[in-house]
Amino acid sequence: MRINRTVAAAGVLALAGAVLAAGPAQAAGGAPKGDGAKAICKRLPKTEERVDKALARLHGDASVNGSIARLEQRVDSAHKAGHSEIEKYLNDRLTVRRSLGSTLDTRKADLKSVAGWCAKNAPAAGK
Repeated sequence: MRINRTVAAAGVLALAGAVLAAGPAQAAGGAPKGDGAKAICKRLPKTEERVDKALARLHGDASVNGSIARLEQRVDSAHKAGHSEIEKYLNDRLTVRRSLGSTLDTRKADLKSVAGWCAKNAPAAGK
């Protein structure tokens, strides 16, 4: 049992030493060096694709999973069935989903202006 304690104590000391040695290196490298323009421009096509896909899903008809129309239909069904607690829960989700649509519309507009900036400043984004 004494050997296990000694090994455990040595392990803890080694771990503490490693943490203390890495501390200053992490502190210096942890601060951002720029605004990340190069990475944003690089990821822009994928980001636009994801936003478009999410908007298509939200604005889809009642047969599309995740659409506003489908959730509205579920709220109506809960109301007709007299399930007031379910109706309230689904109504709250519907409110959030509608706000998500406006958020994504804003993001899509923002991405258009970012795409224009990236096209004009491609060399500067690499710095």
